[in-house]
Amino acid sequence: MAATDTLPLDGIRVLDLTRLLPGPLATLRLRELGAEVVKIEGPSAQGQDDGARHMLQTPAEMQRGEPGLMFRQLAAGKQLLRLDLRSDAGRDALLAMARDADVLVEGFRPGVMARLGLGWDALHAANPKLVMCAITGYGQHGPWADRAGHDINYIAMAGVLEQIATPDGEIALPNFQIGDLLGGAQAAVCGVLAALLGVERGGEGRFVDISMTHEVARHNVIAGVRLAATGRTAPPGRDLLSGGAPCYGVYRTADGRHLAVGALESQFWSRLCTAIGRPQWIAQHHAHGLLPGSAAALALRAELAALFASQPLAHWWALLEPADCCVTPALRLDEAQVHPVFAGH
Repeated sequence: MAATDTLPLDGIRVLDLTRLLPGPLATLRLRELGAEVVKIEGPSAQGQDDGARHMLQTPAEMQRGEPGLMFRQLAAGKQLLRLDLRSDAGRDALLAMARDADVLVEGFRPGVMARLGLGWDALHAANPKLVMCAITGYGQHGPWADRAGHDINYIAMAGVLEQIATPDGEIALPNFQIGDLLGGAQAAVCGVLAALLGVERGGEGRFVDISMTHEVARHNVIAGVRLAATGRTAPPGRDLLSGGAPCYGVYRTADGRHLAVGALESQFWSRLCTAIGRPQWIAQHHAHGLLPGSAAALALRAELAALFASQPLAHWWALLEPADCCVTPALRLDEAQVHPVFAGH
């Protein structure tokens, strides 16, 4: 989008009552689309800060009396405001702001906003066009609605964490918050935009109930297909996309780096095999009947792993980059940030 273009959410006003990562990231994305975002925290003296102010905070930031970089990035471009919602004055102030707002996003446990006199009924009465989005771990209703949790709990309950495992069943802890980012922030943005479109078409505001656990479960598509088709989940490292097929996996190189191989289609597998000097492997592909997780598939995967382990990453990348065969290096974050693929983005 050109810099001179009007952003899609210009003129939209968002009240942000969220904390930590999912809600603040969702409202940041809305701000990047042009919305005006007012971030509201409680009195610091009463311990009502956003916890992100102190998360990953360095000693230097503490000494300077400034919040951590995570908070500063998530709050970038937002108006910051303090309101004590436990007081009559604070509640009345928020209701007044809600009358002129388009969206309110909150991340408290179910029932907290209602107990403050700021639940959906009160806000909807104050502004029938208001979109209210509530982000919680397990949704507003159900047996787990009041339970505490974090990202690791949500992806565990959604059946995702168990899948991120080595062939011997050892689960890896992802340093990417699937529940917070996909189940929370992205789902909230999607729900808010859909509700705003409904208002734009003449409808009333809506309550958008985002359960991070349920949203992650909804996106658990591939494993869900396997379960529906066979009645069971695949053993760790034995399915098409979890390590059971030579054409799709992560391989260690001689210098301790890794290659990400995604040659799912037969033409990419053919290019890969040709580039590494193994044309005899071309016919050994799931599209030609090589069953993922079978003894033959695992044996070929072991051969490919041994081959990649014989040379450093640079050697293989010199061969595979020109082949355009869905193979890439597994970059460190510092490498990714300066890679040409991100230039201009």
